[in-house]
Amino acid sequence: MTEPTRQPSFHSGFITIAGAPNVGKSTLLNYILGEKISITSKKPQTTRNRILGIRHRPGSQMIFLDTPGIHKATKELNVRIVDTAISVLGDADLILAVADVARPDPPSENILIKNIQAQGRPAVLALNKIDLVPKTVLLEMIDAWSGRHAFSAIVPVSAKHGTQVEQLLIEMNAALPEGPPYFPEDALTDLPERFLAAEMIREKVFRLTGQEIPYATAVTVERYKEPEASGSVRIHATIHVERPSQKGMIIGKGGTKLKQIGEAARKEIQRLVGRKVFLKLFVRVQKNWSKDTKALRRFGY
Repeated sequence: MTEPTRQPSFHSGFITIAGAPNVGKSTLLNYILGEKISITSKKPQTTRNRILGIRHRPGSQMIFLDTPGIHKATKELNVRIVDTAISVLGDADLILAVADVARPDPPSENILIKNIQAQGRPAVLALNKIDLVPKTVLLEMIDAWSGRHAFSAIVPVSAKHGTQVEQLLIEMNAALPEGPPYFPEDALTDLPERFLAAEMIREKVFRLTGQEIPYATAVTVERYKEPEASGSVRIHATIHVERPSQKGMIIGKGGTKLKQIGEAARKEIQRLVGRKVFLKLFVRVQKNWSKDTKALRRFGY
């Protein structure tokens, strides 16, 4: 009697991306997905919320959870942000730890390792930005990290250039449990476009303003109206700041800075939603919102 042919197993699971601030977690996620859903900038702590992205591969579905940078936080907003990152570690089937080989951050890395070990889940390490260091330094880093935790695999990558990202995916895929797909084949994220639009606006504030301005801002979308036919998506959004002087910097002389932010954000949102966008921005002062528990809750932190 002929035995029935065994169907290839399907693997799926949640992968939490964790690391110190500014190590390239969001850049790596965007490269893996082939789409930009997680905002990036050269400033640390750009990511403030849990961002979910889905990568579909033959025989597997990888559900990534991008998280804010883990570090020793003291300010109320940063404490909440770090708490978010640590709590998401507990949701993972696999942890993808990301470290910057060009700019190590031992204190934050030690906090990361401690929390990974507390979860007792399998973990893969991506040593990012290998394009910025010589091979001898990279080999030393691999050796050092090997002694810090029993990772399932350590893969040197460059998220910016995509170097060895495919190998990283192979290693993660091998560490995922068998299971069914959680999302439809065409799903990219579980986040609403309204949320992503607010994030795109906040990214432009991070990229186009300096000093303390990015860290003193939050963005809320007051109106998000999709057209019934082929018209424009109409969005009204508010950039919240903590002091009148910051409002002036966001608006700029003759409104030039706000216009620059709006135009850059509109193009990003337009690419995201696949249709024309009308974006109107307002700037509002909410004194010391980052220290106000009610305001933090209203802004989603």
